[in-house]
Amino acid sequence: MGATGLISCGGGSSNSSTSSSSTASTASISSTSTNAATSSSSGSCTLIPTETIGPFPLSTLLNNSLVLRENIAEDKTGVPLQVKLKLVNVNNNCSPVSAYMYIWHCDKDGLYSGYSTNNNAGQAGQTYCRGIQYTDTSGVAHFTTIYPGWYAGRITHIHFQIFLTTYSSTAQSTAISQMAFPAAVTTAVYNSSLYTKGQNTSVTSFATDNVFSDGVEYQLATVTGSVEEGYVAELEVGISV
Repeated sequence: MGATGLISCGGGSSNSSTSSSSTASTASISSTSTNAATSSSSGSCTLIPTETIGPFPLSTLLNNSLVLRENIAEDKTGVPLQVKLKLVNVNNNCSPVSAYMYIWHCDKDGLYSGYSTNNNAGQAGQTYCRGIQYTDTSGVAHFTTIYPGWYAGRITHIHFQIFLTTYSSTAQSTAISQMAFPAAVTTAVYNSSLYTKGQNTSVTSFATDNVFSDGVEYQLATVTGSVEEGYVAELEVGISV
């Protein structure tokens, strides 16, 4: 299931090789979070907490057929990452849901494609680390990318947005949320020579992050793999259909 080698060209060696299998913690979710557990004879699943769409969604890209792709890394280098988001219906025995899933995240240096601002200069017109996939028969959307870097004010994360029938810049999404990553995995990745910024010195814990401070129990990915071989991040995403 792991990705092998570096995504794109211009790879480099790492100075840390940490193999891991990390699962969601038992962190509590505060009463201000939007979530609810649903149990059934087939198991239980949870409504994914709603989070901010953030400052860099680049919704206009949803009008471009280019965005419908599994490999979203383009020419960006970094530790390989396979993302698997499993979409389930909390109102129907946690059954798989067919939908479009749009994900986006920063590159290894903390930059977002499509925007040029003071802290994100020179990225206008770029489309890296963004893409849409339709879920398979098991409700899973698959993406190939790189492990995200960090930028001031946030801990490592991936944004995602769900569209049930069609996607466009004006389409109404069913859910907007964010995926979090286990601290041990992130530390190992940022020790790699590819990630020249090193460890996140801005936000060092979920408790001090402005999005995840109320808990990450339902947003913390299960991550397996290593810096050398790449990682697989999996998350069950419950929605109400």
